[in-house]
Amino acid sequence: METLRLQKYLSQAWICSRRKAEEYISDGLVKVNWNIATIGMSVNPLTDKIEMLDKAIKDQQNLVYYKLNKPRWIVTTCAQCWETNIIDIMNVPERVFPIWRLDKETTWLIIMTNDGRLANYLMHPKYEHEKEYIVETFGSIDDKALDSMRNGLFILWSYTKKAIINRISSWKFSIIITEWRNRQIRRMVEKVWSRVKKLKRIRIENIELWNLDFGQYRHLTNSEIKGLFDKLWLKKDNH
Repeated sequence: METLRLQKYLSQAWICSRRKAEEYISDGLVKVNWNIATIGMSVNPLTDKIEMLDKAIKDQQNLVYYKLNKPRWIVTTCAQCWETNIIDIMNVPERVFPIWRLDKETTWLIIMTNDGRLANYLMHPKYEHEKEYIVETFGSIDDKALDSMRNGLFILWSYTKKAIINRISSWKFSIIITEWRNRQIRRMVEKVWSRVKKLKRIRIENIELWNLDFGQYRHLTNSEIKGLFDKLWLKKDNH
């Protein structure tokens, strides 16, 4: 991740507005790598330790974490547009945003949060977070095609990383990937001369979809949150 001006990072991470960030920094309420921050300094959120001191922390909203089963044809953006977006189907008091944006046709597990740190870690490619999908194709897909996807395919100018694939039926399989590229699974299936009929994400790291119906959402449990952050910090420490 490229460096950002500190006040821009605090704003983009949904911690506070840029104007409020500048106020906190000017008042000496923010530290970077254990030193009082200054206006205009640049930070790398993945390597620098950024702290808000007590008075600033008290001003902040509580961090919240939801999981949602996104229906088809819902746009995964917070921006207002003529299409129904993911915020429109949630009735929550907090200002939250989706981690990752995927195509409208896919139904999928998505994490909604106001925690910019979580978004940074989950979206950074070097940590290779597991994401599991159920894929249904038009017609049967043979073992050779599945093996090709397991071992990596050349799409979007480079080879995909190895994937874990298990057959469910002649036309359905599960796949676990540790990277994210635009329409990656659909492109992989097309590369082996097949086509995706349905695509459903059922897991992100330890967070599973379980029995959430389309459009349903709920808070992550304390054990889900702890398990997720334990995995994130372990991967961060190993890098």
